[in-house]
Amino acid sequence: MTTYLLPAAQTRPPGDLNDPANDEAEVVDADLNPPCVLVFNASDPSGAGGLGGDALAMASVGAHMLPIVTGAYARDTAEIFDHFAFDEEAVAEQTRAVLEDVPVQVIKVGFVGSPETLSTVAETATDYPDVPVVAYMPNLSWWDENQIEAYLDAFRELVLPQTTVLVGNHSTLWRWLLPDWTGDRPPGARDIAKAAGEFGVPYTLVTGIMLPDQFIDNVLASPQSVLASEKYERLEAVFAGAGDTLSAALAALLASGTDLVAAASEALSYMDRCLDAGFRPGMGHVLPDRLFWAQAEDDDDDEDEIPDISGPDFGLPPHDTRH
Repeated sequence: MTTYLLPAAQTRPPGDLNDPANDEAEVVDADLNPPCVLVFNASDPSGAGGLGGDALAMASVGAHMLPIVTGAYARDTAEIFDHFAFDEEAVAEQTRAVLEDVPVQVIKVGFVGSPETLSTVAETATDYPDVPVVAYMPNLSWWDENQIEAYLDAFRELVLPQTTVLVGNHSTLWRWLLPDWTGDRPPGARDIAKAAGEFGVPYTLVTGIMLPDQFIDNVLASPQSVLASEKYERLEAVFAGAGDTLSAALAALLASGTDLVAAASEALSYMDRCLDAGFRPGMGHVLPDRLFWAQAEDDDDDEDEIPDISGPDFGLPPHDTRH
């Protein structure tokens, strides 16, 4: 079986590089630290996606997120009303500050709001060519048509050449990368991966491919072949935040050194369980429960037992933060 390992990030430890004691201490510290993922994304007040969703998903699989705020949504759990983009220099200043201090293993790109900020993201990726980039393209149908076109053009020209793994829904990627598709059937995952490959993307994770009998397929492909496929039963609910959840988990798993195919499979399984445990905090869509693993499971056998309240116990039970 072929193992698809992505290139490791280059670290730049601070301090006196000629001091062996410093080198040894830094190696020990690095071994104890969780992997770090630099994330470009917007703030989402609903908690459906954005940086908040990224943080929960990445922490769930054992990574530390370095959040670069690119703007803010005005939205609820049902729809996105507007987006307010940060100035690209503000994004660049955040990025420079943290990268001069912390080595990163992966860069994750979500929605950043403007072509100018996409240029900043591309410059960052260019400066760190050995750091893999996971790029997620969400559905932008809520946005102004002229803004969508300018954003997609900039993403295609600036970010895709730096992207290691492109993540997106089948219909979103189809309409973006293959707008003139005239086949008798919808394009497959490999067709989309070939279109992305023309801009330098080696791997594409295509989600939400409709199958008969209430199933959906999710396929990791390169321009040459299909590398993995995971099929799940379609859930009877409308979700918000699934794509951010999947791409964040994938980036975190890759940062930990997991093989690409295994990371994609595990990230898809994690997303499926998040959706299966989803909840509706407002009047809109269902949100993924990214901390499903932390919830106590119901035990019908113990429901009639009276809890012991004889004395205080302030100790928190240990648990594995990896889902």
